[in-house]
Amino acid sequence: MPGPVLPPLRTLHVGLSDLDRRLFDAVAESPSPLLDLTMRPLSAVADHSKLWMVIAAGLGFGGLSARRGAVRGLGTIAVTSLVVNQGLKRIYPRLRPVFDGVPIARARHQPTSTSFPSGHAAVAAGFAVGVGLENRTAGYLLSGLAAAVGLSRVATGAHYPGDVLAGFAVGAGIAIAGARLVPPVDDSRIMIPQPTVERIATDPDGAGLVVVLNPASGDGTGARVAQQIRRDLPKAEIVELTQGSDIDEVAAQAAERAEFLGVAGGDGTVATLAAHAVATGKPLAVFPAGTFNHFAKDIGCETVSAVVDSIRRGRIARVDVVWLNEEKLLLNTASIGAYPAFVRARTRFQRRRLGRVTATVRALRRVMRHTAPVTVRIEGRPATVSFFFLGNSMYGAPNFVPGRRSRLDDGVLDVRYLEDGHRFATTRLLLSWISGRMRNSKVYRELQAPVVTIEADTPFRVAHDGEAGELRTRARFRVAYRELRVFGASLTE
Repeated sequence: MPGPVLPPLRTLHVGLSDLDRRLFDAVAESPSPLLDLTMRPLSAVADHSKLWMVIAAGLGFGGLSARRGAVRGLGTIAVTSLVVNQGLKRIYPRLRPVFDGVPIARARHQPTSTSFPSGHAAVAAGFAVGVGLENRTAGYLLSGLAAAVGLSRVATGAHYPGDVLAGFAVGAGIAIAGARLVPPVDDSRIMIPQPTVERIATDPDGAGLVVVLNPASGDGTGARVAQQIRRDLPKAEIVELTQGSDIDEVAAQAAERAEFLGVAGGDGTVATLAAHAVATGKPLAVFPAGTFNHFAKDIGCETVSAVVDSIRRGRIARVDVVWLNEEKLLLNTASIGAYPAFVRARTRFQRRRLGRVTATVRALRRVMRHTAPVTVRIEGRPATVSFFFLGNSMYGAPNFVPGRRSRLDDGVLDVRYLEDGHRFATTRLLLSWISGRMRNSKVYRELQAPVVTIEADTPFRVAHDGEAGELRTRARFRVAYRELRVFGASLTE
């Protein structure tokens, strides 16, 4: 006689359980030397999330997205372990499979907890998806490893396949839910057209080139640069500045008679010559004769030889400049608040052979303790800022310590500042910086725009291109897109 008819849901449960056991037998009892060799050690190294913690430590040495992925992945592991071990395993206490048929070389000691869902699989999926939300490439690679960990739990007899699949679903679901609460950071950058370049005919000995040079710049570097220019470009005219020289007047006279302008000095001197180069439409050769030579380095002119080579080849590119209140040309950066003091403090600490991270933290602590914030309006939005940085073109990754520029012709101002008045601001800032989540910090603000206006009721000092700058109640910064023609190596290749 046929047995009793089971309700549909009960029939489905019985059928799935039978399929689960059959799949378990097929995997766990399969005579595979490869599984015997790999599954037991892989399952063991994943105990207590050791495997994922080691990988997270390795990701911490990667880029910003990798660091964010490591932090998100570890956070997902913590939540997933709590949900699985203290919640789901208590709700559905499924017995572990009987694994008498598992090869001895592969079998491990049977866990004492219940079987559903697989905690190893849930943690593996949660970590892989969490990392992948911030760094897609790493997420793809870790997904394969997570799948292998799930297989190891079946192959070693610890779980049914259904337990593993349920664990994958739980871990991935928690990671995705976490992304709704703490959205991933968007690292997309602006689209930049190809560089505007040209080739012009030049004399290999420098005929037509007039170089305005400060022999005292860079602690004597200017004098050495002058010697090399005279040797490599004997037909170039060199105008040496003296202590009482009016740089603007000298630059204007040089621009009138020059076919090509040249400058050797600090960034402030370079900016003055650049303003006259823009006004006359003449190319500018920038020789590295200052202390830091930020602009010269960013256009590929780190050495005098590189500049000479660019002149002889006639390689010219157009780069952006910034106008402050339509009266002052800037090439690199401007700042208000504590940022100039921070840069000086960090440089001093680095000269004591401290690492960049240590020097940054110590400089930040010192400056934030002793420098009063500035209350301004940025594009009409009131803000009390302790640090404010504005750069000509994008400066590296999001950070309150900007790096180097890869382009000087993207047409935007790169604005970054720290808002004062938040509780535990320093601690929150450092945690966001270490975890690579600066863009999501409530302390750190970032803005990219072609025009930025800052206003205040009381005067504030605007430092720019290494100069202390003037007190102002309104500072309007505007990008002049590819207005300056420069000889440069890296910009034209």
